[in-house]
Amino acid sequence: MTVQFHDPRAEPLAAATPYRLRADLKKPLNIGLLANGFPDSVNFLDRVEEALSAHLPEARFHRYNKGNASIAVPDAMLDEIVNACDVAVAAYGH
Repeated sequence: MTVQFHDPRAEPLAAATPYRLRADLKKPLNIGLLANGFPDSVNFLDRVEEALSAHLPEARFHRYNKGNASIAVPDAMLDEIVNACDVAVAAYGH
């Protein structure tokens, strides 16, 4: 008997489109921290905030938690993040 392994990853159909993300680190940033609702996602973002605060002491942090890992970010929350934050970090936990 021969065992064969198949790579389940398909070749992408669309070409990758490079883009640049940037933030002006010379001004105080508004940083959004979005927890997805999995256990420990908030605790993980607590540590992210501590680490970023050490390097960006003037930053202001805005916390968000969609509360349910099985849903997309609600439109109202996404609008709030976009309007209030210069950058955002989305995180999950387990």
